[in-house]
Amino acid sequence: MSENAKAAGVNRAKLYQLVLFPLNNGATNVYYVLVLSYIATFGSNVLALGTLFASVMVTAMRLCDAITDPIIGALMDRTNGRFGKFRPFMAIGNAIMAVSILILYGITPMIPAAMMWARYAAFVGLYFVWVIGYTFQTSCTRSGQTVLTNDPKQRPLFTIFNTVGSLLGMGVMQFFAPILAKNFEGGYSSAGFFRTLAPVGIVMSIVLTILAIIGIWEKDQPKYFGIGGEKTEKVKVSEYIQIIKENKPMQRLMIAGAGTKLALSIANNTTVLCMLYGCMMGAYDGLYLPMMVLGYVFSVPFFLLSVRTSQKKGQKASLTKYVSVALVCYVGVFVLLALWGRGDAFHLSLLGENGLAINLYTVLFILFFGIGYGAYYATADMPIPMVADCSDYETYRSGKYIPGIMGTLFSLVDKLVSSLSATVVGIAVTFIGLNTLPTQYDPYTPGMNVVVIVLFCAIPMLAWAATLIAMKGYSLTGEKMKEIQAVNACRRDAVAGGMTLEDAMAKWQTIDQLPAKYTKSE
Repeated sequence: MSENAKAAGVNRAKLYQLVLFPLNNGATNVYYVLVLSYIATFGSNVLALGTLFASVMVTAMRLCDAITDPIIGALMDRTNGRFGKFRPFMAIGNAIMAVSILILYGITPMIPAAMMWARYAAFVGLYFVWVIGYTFQTSCTRSGQTVLTNDPKQRPLFTIFNTVGSLLGMGVMQFFAPILAKNFEGGYSSAGFFRTLAPVGIVMSIVLTILAIIGIWEKDQPKYFGIGGEKTEKVKVSEYIQIIKENKPMQRLMIAGAGTKLALSIANNTTVLCMLYGCMMGAYDGLYLPMMVLGYVFSVPFFLLSVRTSQKKGQKASLTKYVSVALVCYVGVFVLLALWGRGDAFHLSLLGENGLAINLYTVLFILFFGIGYGAYYATADMPIPMVADCSDYETYRSGKYIPGIMGTLFSLVDKLVSSLSATVVGIAVTFIGLNTLPTQYDPYTPGMNVVVIVLFCAIPMLAWAATLIAMKGYSLTGEKMKEIQAVNACRRDAVAGGMTLEDAMAKWQTIDQLPAKYTKSE
């Protein structure tokens, strides 16, 4: 770091820290697949709970999160012990999730069918415990960035390394699960599938968590905690509502984050993909993995482009640009799926009896889906580093350093939307008369194509439209963030030198009032 950077209070991360800490998101994304993608199928098909109960309960549990998440956020903001602010929550959260899911997937299927009440109770109770652990760890991904780096050129890099972490977690699980399912009669409806998948995911999540803890270890100390460091004022839980009410960028980011997450959650839902590639196209084993790999391949250039755009014009510009690309491309996917079934030419085909058998319909689907998926997958986690911007804006606006409540608020939105996808899918399949969630082995049911169009295309497109509308009034542009970081750095140095926080807040409010060393370009 240059002397000028040190003087100006710029906090930069080392390369290994930028690489390792985002693996925390990979650790929790293992459970995103392990639990949020399969929990409704497990409850409905393995435990024989009501189809709607298993789906709706996952969303209804979010009412509890509205109470527990702010408490966890407040606890994090008040934590400053021997092991830092974030590391304890990462480790404890991961342990809670591991134990609860091992019991849920491994032991609850052994409860006799005659004791159905016990199955219901265990399903709800263990899922609730898991959610607490999930909140502990996921909120650290968002809030921990505030201590990792405040450099506007480094923060967008978090998206790339975060995606690598996601691929190590979510991507590997998505790749491994269908291969594992083939070994069990009934596939995703087999208790053995869940009993085998759970330990694999848990071990992977533990390894990624340990690496993430190493990544944040050096930065998880008071001198990186806001303006005041150890002197940071303790915020009462009752103040949080007023703080969020005043933080307009955070409000808009929550809507945008919900939009991008909803699109990813529903379009990637296992049941939706089983209906599309299996029930409709009749070739789940031949289409699911190739299409998933195709989406990841297309996402690579978009990740590079999005980071470059973020560094030049800010993260808002990057998010809106590539969400727009996804929205336009999915118009093409929508049209193609609407034409499905009008003959063999309007059907996905990759392999035939004599080898490769690709038709024009498949080529167009690959182009529209590949580019659209690549664009929206590159933006799906982009709001995560933007949470750190909103947290820094709150420090700039009020002097309060509350990354915990910012992280848990965004985690609440993440969980609400992720679980909402299970409820939406569960309700949708009941409209076509199904009593259980369809798997890759089920036949096509009349009306299923309409359900797939709505879930795979229409809802994600509406979610992206909501994201674009929310971002229109988002004020934290690239230039604004440079000003915020400069003002915060000046105030931080003044407080460290003995000035009160109130006096520092009053003396320096805009970049024009700062000494020259805080405004020089590097």
